[in-house]
Amino acid sequence: MISDPQTIAQIRQRFPFLPEPEDELMRHFLAHSNLVRLDPQQPICQEGMQCSHLALVLNGTARVFKLGENGREITLYRVGPGESCILTASCIISQRPFPAFAVCEEALKAVVIPAAEIQQWMERYPPWRAYLFGLVSERLGDVISIIEAIAFQRVDRRIASLLLKRATSGNSRQIHLTHQEIASDLGTSREVVSRILKEFESRGMIHASRGHIDLSDLKALEEKAQEQ
Repeated sequence: MISDPQTIAQIRQRFPFLPEPEDELMRHFLAHSNLVRLDPQQPICQEGMQCSHLALVLNGTARVFKLGENGREITLYRVGPGESCILTASCIISQRPFPAFAVCEEALKAVVIPAAEIQQWMERYPPWRAYLFGLVSERLGDVISIIEAIAFQRVDRRIASLLLKRATSGNSRQIHLTHQEIASDLGTSREVVSRILKEFESRGMIHASRGHIDLSDLKALEEKAQEQ
């Protein structure tokens, strides 16, 4: 049960679809929810597990990814503040096992709700149902974009796009990112990433050092990301 006023205020700030505390949905939400904190790199869910709770993230980031037979990873999406994991919600609704892996990237604070309540609220509360359906629509678009990128875009374009996206989200030209992390995000090998980054560096687009990449020429990277 959640009763702390500051926590309640943060929940409503992150998830504005939730009503005032006096509303029936919010009363049930607070009565059946608990607050959890997880450390960086702590596993959240393994492929094949049954999902017993849905987490609504208040702070931090989780990464959801698939692991291939060859050991390579590919990021499906990340779950950040004000978001939830659609695969977890889908597994709860369909009562199927979780089809991927999830791990904390940053220290994570979240509200967790039991699966039984998720299913009941879907039937009883239109705002909750609308939230989950909206989540499905948004995340489905993300996954389709990943499939399109893998099928139709060269790896160098995808790396350029990733670097630009990270620079924008972090508001800095210096990105803290290893070659292996890029490879895991994009579902390719570290050797391929290293070769392409070396090419970018030789053309003055970036400067790479251990665990860091400085974006030297944003215009050239943008042109690379848009190449056909």
